[in-house]
Formats: sequence, structure tokens, C-alpha cells
Amino acid sequence: MTGLLALSLLNGLAYGLLLFLLSSGLTLIFSMMGVLNFAHASFYMLGAYLAYQISQVTGFWVGLVLAPLAVAALGALVERYGLRQVHRHGHVAELLFTFGLAFLIEEIVQLVWGRAAVEFPLPAPLREPLFMLGGIAYPVYRVFMMAVAVGCFLALLALLKRTRVGLVVQAALTHPRMVGMLGHNVPLVFMSVFAVGAGLAGLAGVIGGSALVTEPAMARELGPIVFVVVVVGGLGSIGGAFIASLAIGVLQTLAIGFDVPLGDALASLGVATSKSGNLAELWSVTLAQIAPLLPYLLLILVLIVRPRGIAGRRDL
Repeated sequence: MTGLLALSLLNGLAYGLLLFLLSSGLTLIFSMMGVLNFAHASFYMLGAYLAYQISQVTGFWVGLVLAPLAVAALGALVERYGLRQVHRHGHVAELLFTFGLAFLIEEIVQLVWGRAAVEFPLPAPLREPLFMLGGIAYPVYRVFMMAVAVGCFLALLALLKRTRVGLVVQAALTHPRMVGMLGHNVPLVFMSVFAVGAGLAGLAGVIGGSALVTEPAMARELGPIVFVVVVVGGLGSIGGAFIASLAIGVLQTLAIGFDVPLGDALASLGVATSKSGNLAELWSVTLAQIAPLLPYLLLILVLIVRPRGIAGRRDL
């Protein structure tokens, strides 16, 4: 039981940190630009497919570097020639633009790579077992995934809180005219922020696509959960997104790992349930069956108790 619990926690941390890597870019874009980018998960998918294509020629590691850079460059073009043009029409126009962009990217991916999943395996060194836990091998790639996500978290915090560039970026959101009068190119700052956010999504796509699966539905599967992470963590809060990602990852993984009926789980917490009556069928539902619902249940609870999220500074 102890080994299973430790393994579930480690898997939950790895999954949660992948969610953070993906949601950090969306949080960064929202906190700096006020844009809720519906196409963010599509950049994640695009990063996976571009890395797959590059890896066919140069191998995984070159794809790990070039694919996020390519997605970041695409993000810069999207901001410069698309989002900036519709920005003057307000947030509704921005939402509709990114909504349409998400469908456009998905259709292009299906046209180029097809509707079936592509084979994008991890390199052999990452598939090796790192240690044994409860008789089960724990692979290197999960630790690699966690290290990359934590490294990005620390780098973002250092960039935003400890550098002059971070101060200029934050000031450009609240006082763009003043920052412009001081000689800084505010449109370039916004374009750079959007590019970095898209690049982070691309990086998550390279790691997530190779560790999980690379298919056209991968954006639709993780996209809603990423928005849950951003809202639960607090709109615009990198630290809040980090905590929310870990909470959702661990919660879902524990629910799947300890696949017991809901009634038994509540009984272990001291909540009495009856195996007869109208709710008997509900108590027989297993935790693994309700695991996909848990992020949305958490979202509802957070919105009721704390509408601005764990560490958000503004209400929805």
C-alpha cells in the first residue's frame, strides 16, 4: 500500500507538472496581456507534431529545442498580424479570434499528418528505469518531465521578479503609455510575451506528445483542464497555476491509483453511506470513473468559495 501511494504521488506530480508547463504560457499571456487564448492548447499540439517531424531527421533532442522555437515564432506572427489587429475591437473579438485559430490549427494538423496518432517515441535513455518502487520500475522520462517543468517555473519567476526585462513587461501591462514614453517598444514587449507563452506550450507538447500520445485530439483533451488550472490558480498567477497543477495532477492520479467504490472511500473518511436505497448505485461508482470529473468539481468549489482563485489578484 505504501509503495502504491508513493508511486501514485510521483505520477501525480509528473502529470501535474506537465499541466503546469502547458498552463504557465497561458497564465503568462493572460497576466501580461489580458488575453485568454483559446488556441493555447493548439500550440501544445503543434509543438508535439513539429518535434515529431524534426525528430524523423535529426532525432528527439534537436526536436526538443527547435519545435518550441518554431511554435514561439508562429506565436509572434499570430500576435503581430492577427491578435494585434483585433485587439482594438475588445476582448470578445480576441476570444473569437483565438477560438477560430484553434480550429484552424487542428484542421491543418489533420491535413498534414492525418487523423490517426503518429509514433513519436522517447529516446532510449529516457525510457530506462531510474529506480524501483514497490516492484515497479519508475522511468527516467517522468523525472525529466518534472525537472523541465520546475526549471521553467523558477526561470519564469526569476525573469518576472528579478530582472529589468520582467519589470518592463509588467509595467507595460498596467502603464503602456508611460513605458512607451520611457523609450520601450511596448508592441514588441507584448509580441515577445505571446511568443514565450506559445513556446512554453510547444515545449509541453514535445514532452507530453512523446510521453503520452501525439494525435489531433490531444489539444481538445488537455485544453479544458488547462483553463481549469488557470482559473483555480488565479488568473495571471504563475505561483497559483503551479499549485493548482500539482493539486489536479495528484488528485486525479490518486483517484485512478486507488480504484475503490465511492461509498468505501467516503466510509474511510467517516462518512456513512448505505448500500441500499436510491443512492446505492452512486456509491458503487469507482474513484477511477469519476477521476475525469474531479478538475471541474474543484473548479466549481473554488469559484464558490474563492472566485479569484488560489493566488489571483482579480475577480473573474
